Amino acid sequence: MTKDTAIISITRGRGGQVEAEGPIDALASALLDRAGFIRQPTLRGTWHRLPFDMGEDWENEHASYAAEMLRTARYATRLDPALTPDDCPAPNSPRQGAGACPIPAPAAPAAVPRTR
Repeated sequence: MTKDTAIISITRGRGGQVEAEGPIDALASALLDRAGFIRQPTLRGTWHRLPFDMGEDWENEHASYAAEMLRTARYATRLDPALTPDDCPAPNSPRQGAGACPIPAPAAPAAVPRTR
């Protein structure tokens, strides 16, 4: 089986690092940046990864957030099931069809009383 190069994959590497690989253009790179990924130049291009030693819960939350943003922007995205946050259902379970934890909506602003 060959690796599908049209999909952005977010996985945990052998060394424990969370990284994103695939066809990452400027918009995808900006979305990964927004989710907390950092860019490092390498001989083969740019390595997109989360900072080391932030804890698995933090890494899972940010990886899931990145996958959700990429999917919302219509990028084909694969999230390693091991990166699903503990409070999210397993990918493709009956509770969660898309396989990523939904991004919580921001709280509604408090009503400001009118003064006359």
